[in-house]
Amino acid sequence: QLFKNHVGFDSDSYLELHNLGMKLYTEAMEEIVTGEDAQELFDIAADKFQEMAALAMFNWGNVHMSKARRQIFFPEDGTRETILEKVEAGFEWTKNEYNKAAEKYEEAVKIKADFYEALLALGQQQFEQAKLCWYHALSGKIDVESEASQDVLKLYNKAEESMEKGMQIWEEMEERRLNGISSFDKHKELLQKLGLDGVFSEATDEENAEQTANMSSQINLLWGSLLYERSIVEYKLGLATWDECLEVAVEKFELAGASATDVAVMMKNHCSNENALEGMGFKIDEIVQAWNEMYDAKRWQIGVPSFRLEPLFRRRSPKLHDILENVFSGPR
Repeated sequence: QLFKNHVGFDSDSYLELHNLGMKLYTEAMEEIVTGEDAQELFDIAADKFQEMAALAMFNWGNVHMSKARRQIFFPEDGTRETILEKVEAGFEWTKNEYNKAAEKYEEAVKIKADFYEALLALGQQQFEQAKLCWYHALSGKIDVESEASQDVLKLYNKAEESMEKGMQIWEEMEERRLNGISSFDKHKELLQKLGLDGVFSEATDEENAEQTANMSSQINLLWGSLLYERSIVEYKLGLATWDECLEVAVEKFELAGASATDVAVMMKNHCSNENALEGMGFKIDEIVQAWNEMYDAKRWQIGVPSFRLEPLFRRRSPKLHDILENVFSGPR
């Protein structure tokens, strides 16, 4: 349960895919199955093993994302130089773990091209790394031409691209499911004929609808957070696109189900607002966390099933983000 909640590693689904693949493979080997039917069963089994391999890479990436949350401890009587050394070492450690996570997510997509979970996770990884690099860039001169600023903007571009690809694949799969032409629907007739329809667990229409709504909400919530944070970076770099970025962020939050009050709070605390409190623009994580806690209460009441991306979507950003912001944007 610890790994499922905090690392995003769901061993149950991994074992289910393995057992399902073995069941289908074994059935295909039985003499009572005709040659043509066996070939299709082999295809289904291969698909499940492929998904299992991609899931392994996805879980491996999640482990590195969790390692990136390692805390930094400072000596009570440490000098500023000592603190900066610790922070710099922590920055390199975290960046390295983010890069390792990205490699695993990319490997998952290479194994299974429609494994949208890995693309969305990659988007979150790139988003978190963009924030990390931005806070670190505050240690020097900030301008749009600097290498550090360009690296941050590139990471945001990559994050948006990953999110868009993942969202598109998920929406296409959902559309096929609703139209009864998903992979499961295609194989259902054969499985029923062979008495194997029970090997696939099928959610009810109500469960599917609730999980689809939740998935859409979580994706838009992450996407909105990404665009909101990017608008802050663009504003501080003097880019005219910050306003449009913030506008789209609000649209994403509204699609996620944010209330007008929550949106107003975010707009009020954006750094472009003269009345915003110093540093408040970067505290959107607190609002997102509150939304997640409200959803938890709802899910427990009505029993909505969880999904693979949920632990990753709902993880808090590493403490190092706050430390970098305080050390590099505070008084020198």
